[in-house]
Amino acid sequence: MANLKDLKTRIESVKSTRKITKAMQMVAAAKLRRAQEAAEASRPYGERMAAVLANLAGAAADAADAPKLLAGTGSDQVHLLVVATSERGLCGGFNSSIVKMARLHAQNLQTSGKTVKILTIGKKGREQLRREFAGSMVSHVDLSSVKRLGYNNAQDIARQVLDRFDAGEFDVATIFYNVFQSVVTQIPTARQLIPAEVEDGGESDRPFYEYEPDEEEILTELLPTAMTTQVFTALLENAASEQGARMSAMDNATRNAGEMIEKLTIEFNRSRQAAITNELIEIISGAEAL
Repeated sequence: MANLKDLKTRIESVKSTRKITKAMQMVAAAKLRRAQEAAEASRPYGERMAAVLANLAGAAADAADAPKLLAGTGSDQVHLLVVATSERGLCGGFNSSIVKMARLHAQNLQTSGKTVKILTIGKKGREQLRREFAGSMVSHVDLSSVKRLGYNNAQDIARQVLDRFDAGEFDVATIFYNVFQSVVTQIPTARQLIPAEVEDGGESDRPFYEYEPDEEEILTELLPTAMTTQVFTALLENAASEQGARMSAMDNATRNAGEMIEKLTIEFNRSRQAAITNELIEIISGAEAL
């Protein structure tokens, strides 16, 4: 039977842990509201940007002088994977789900004879991926000092990706992140950045516009902005997903700590009662021996 002092120490330790997890849950809940509002506010802008691009790209995609960001390099041999995760842990399976999707994609590409390069955003993704893909990692973006994500953060990341594309370092770029759906549900998502993927609803659904200057020139200016918008949307969705996952994980940890305290308390009371009973038996046995 466990020692009473050890049980009491363990109970106090679990109680301290429960206070920490409860506090982290409340902090995550406060941060989640702001992050969710930011993510939801960015969605209409991203959808409208995609609609404008679809209309522009419909006429320009097959043109001989189509922008390189839209037409691509003509090859898909080298792939850049932009893996966006968090800087901190204690958020359940948030990081693991993103890394799992990116790892599977990278393995499939390598099996097909493609070259894989990885750019990580967030420390947790880098820690997991470098165990298997250390030789493929080309850069890392540290956002640990950023208190609140801004468009300038997405611009820095997008500029690095564009510079590498212009230098001919890769043919296809894909970003991996989680889309926030609810506190308990975050959807791992892979979105191709380069060449730009444009949803085409068909000629009948596309409104007719006349552009000045022509579509190709507008796309040349608009495509980098659209890619930056996609990166920014991914960062905001990830931020909301991280706080939702952390809130859920800390709530589960708090509940588990409470259940553990109850079990340990019952064990402590039983052990104390057994100790008292043994002492009474010894006293009675001693009295009868006299």
